[in-house]
Parts: sequence; C-alpha cells; structure tokens
Amino acid sequence: MIYNLDKIKEMADGDEDFILSVITVFLEEVPQDLEDLEKAIGEGDYDNVYQLAHKIKPNVDLLGMEQTRAIALEIETLGKNAENKDKIEAKFPVLKKDVLQVISELGKDFDI
Repeated sequence: MIYNLDKIKEMADGDEDFILSVITVFLEEVPQDLEDLEKAIGEGDYDNVYQLAHKIKPNVDLLGMEQTRAIALEIETLGKNAENKDKIEAKFPVLKKDVLQVISELGKDFDI
C-alpha cells in the first residue's frame, strides 16, 4: 500500500463520511487530472503541465503519498520551463504508475 489515511483521519476527527468524501473526490478528479497532464505533456503545453501538477500535488499529499507528491512537485517546477521537456517526460510515468495503483487500491479497499 503506497497510501495512508493518517492526514485525512486527523482532519476528519472520527467523521467516516468525511473520509469517504475525500476519497471519492480523489477517485473522481485525479484520474482526469492525470489524463489531462499526460495530454499537456504530449502537446508541450507547459502552462497546463504546471497547473495540473500543482493541482495533483495536494491530492496525493492528503493520502500520505510522499514520493508521489515529490514527483508532482518536480513536474510542477519543471513545467515552468519548456527546456525541461525530457525531464518531465522521464518523471511522468512514475507519477502515473503510483496514482493509478492508488486509484485501484482505494477502489478495492472502499468498494467504490
């Protein structure tokens, strides 16, 4: 398991509906953000690369995915400069693999 719910549980203060709500939002929004990020990278749309990586970062952070958060931060920072295309393309597959794995695990763990 590459996620943990410690941050969400702390925020929820025992509210299971809140936890489920955060996870549901993650499962609804992040796959589309990831797809849009992949498209932006392919199109060389670095403003969008920056914005989408910035949007994904807090979502993975909430799930305690520290390595994935660090990769999103790197892509966000690299997205400020089109000269970083190769670096972004090298880092994105790791981000995508981690996020897709967590989406799958969350779906199974919470029957969503």
